[in-house]
Amino acid sequence: MNILLSPRKLGWLIAGAALVGAAAPSLAQTDEEIIVSGRYGNLPESVRSLSQSVSYADLDLSSTAGRAELRHRVRLTARYLCEKLGEVDSSSSVVPSCRDAATKDALSRIGTLEANAAPRGTAWVAGPAWTPPYPSAWISKYPD
Repeated sequence: MNILLSPRKLGWLIAGAALVGAAAPSLAQTDEEIIVSGRYGNLPESVRSLSQSVSYADLDLSSTAGRAELRHRVRLTARYLCEKLGEVDSSSSVVPSCRDAATKDALSRIGTLEANAAPRGTAWVAGPAWTPPYPSAWISKYPD
């Protein structure tokens, strides 16, 4: 059975496919989040790293408080991921710990964000509050 599409319908079909293709990458990560990745070796061979996005959509990175909160979120998320990978606080080694490496990597990328942050302005509406993956008790248990 042959189905013929008119040039107009074919044009709409191609435009729709292009729109879906262009939107797909933006669904994976929002513009206002950073990925924290922990790597360690105490899981099955197939699992050596974990990643978690940390949103800053609700923060003003041009303010000292906003920058401090994002750094705190990153440190706690790195702790959470590396504990899930099997790292304990008593780990001592010549190489950087999972948590130290994950924090350093994410903070280096945050430095670029902070250097280019402009004040949000009076018309800015904060994004949704970020829901951390770690227990809420950690916020006070592990202050910076």
